[in-house]
Amino acid sequence: MTDDCAAGQQVFFDPEAVHDRAGQRLRIVSWNLLRLVGAGVEDVARLIRQHRPDLLVMQEATKELAALPGLVGGHFYREPLHGRVYGLAVWSPHPIPRPKILPLPVSTMPGRVPPRLAQIIRFGGVSFANVHLSHGQFLNRWQLLHIARSLEGPAAIIGDYNAVGPVKLPGFKDLGPRQSTHSPTNVISFRLDRCMGREVQCATKRVLQRGPSDHHPILLELRLATSENAAAERPRSHSFIQRRAKRLIGRVSRLSAHAERRRA
Repeated sequence: MTDDCAAGQQVFFDPEAVHDRAGQRLRIVSWNLLRLVGAGVEDVARLIRQHRPDLLVMQEATKELAALPGLVGGHFYREPLHGRVYGLAVWSPHPIPRPKILPLPVSTMPGRVPPRLAQIIRFGGVSFANVHLSHGQFLNRWQLLHIARSLEGPAAIIGDYNAVGPVKLPGFKDLGPRQSTHSPTNVISFRLDRCMGREVQCATKRVLQRGPSDHHPILLELRLATSENAAAERPRSHSFIQRRAKRLIGRVSRLSAHAERRRA
């Protein structure tokens, strides 16, 4: 499945060319591997050989993925989630700095799940946030706002959003493919794997073959927006994010206080 959103000469990322990044494309792949029973390290290596991404971000990655550089070379980092056998991981054929880890907002409601994280990778002039967000539809939007506030300049938030329905994020555009990416049954499917970007443009977006996971990988070719467009978007989007986040934080605080009073 393919969805091209811009035409033109295909120019892929050259890590040595630091002066003109605006014309270069970064090929990014995101895949939720389905821990333990889904895609293994050999499956991921096969995807890399076939699609040759500049950056591959993974969700539900287990410790066996540490063997990936031994199969395809490159550079690999994994961040396990607290109390889980899986976590977030990133691989690139190019040298990349160790990702920063951003703790995400958590729910104080009964039945809450362990805290979630975002893995922040600075690459090719863009800050990429690799995410596996919570299932709560209010909470995962709040987590997105928190991530957006934490990123400066050109940025992309990519991964498993666990979000059903439209997602609006001030200053960011929905760049990912529109097809369903998750098929838990033969009856229903969802578009859970997404990418939202700021000051970046999409050249190509595709949903790839699913493989042994219950999620399809998504592939995007991104490039930096022109400096004029980036400058026009930045001030307005930052203030929008701040106001929206304050409203959401206040609402969650009130809900949490109400839940505590009921438990008492």
